[in-house]
Amino acid sequence: MPISVGDKIPDVTVMMATPEGPVPVNTGSFFAGKTVALFAVPGAYTPTCSVKHLPGYVEKADELKAKGVDEIAVTAVNDAFVMGSWNRDQGSSDITALADGNGAFAEALGLTMDASKFGMGQRSQRYSMIVEDGVVKSLNVEEPGDFSVSGADTLLSQL
Repeated sequence: MPISVGDKIPDVTVMMATPEGPVPVNTGSFFAGKTVALFAVPGAYTPTCSVKHLPGYVEKADELKAKGVDEIAVTAVNDAFVMGSWNRDQGSSDITALADGNGAFAEALGLTMDASKFGMGQRSQRYSMIVEDGVVKSLNVEEPGDFSVSGADTLLSQL
């Protein structure tokens, strides 16, 4: 069953891309005590993710923070090296890249999708959420192939 508004973020280890290399991060600890704007993409460097999704959060980072967001994070079923490179190439220091290389976080959230027909295996669905002190306050899950409800403008309207 997918995560819902009011649910607590599950405790899963993901990898944070840092200049020094990947660092393990427990999601329960990462989301505790702050307001996080989290968005997920099926894959770093993929067309919609790189042309629309990530750029919107880069562009709106200051507005999100002005509305009380302490941290903006992106996650995908990619390794930390790919996530770090993608964020350096196309992202921003305002965005924390959380690599879900094994898909454990997407699975724990109940937000996986099968992208095997694209040669990508199991991936995360495209979504966004506001998480306050580890609890989901808003959740926007896209239909497969869509990009209409998970962008930065939607989260701005929900803060």
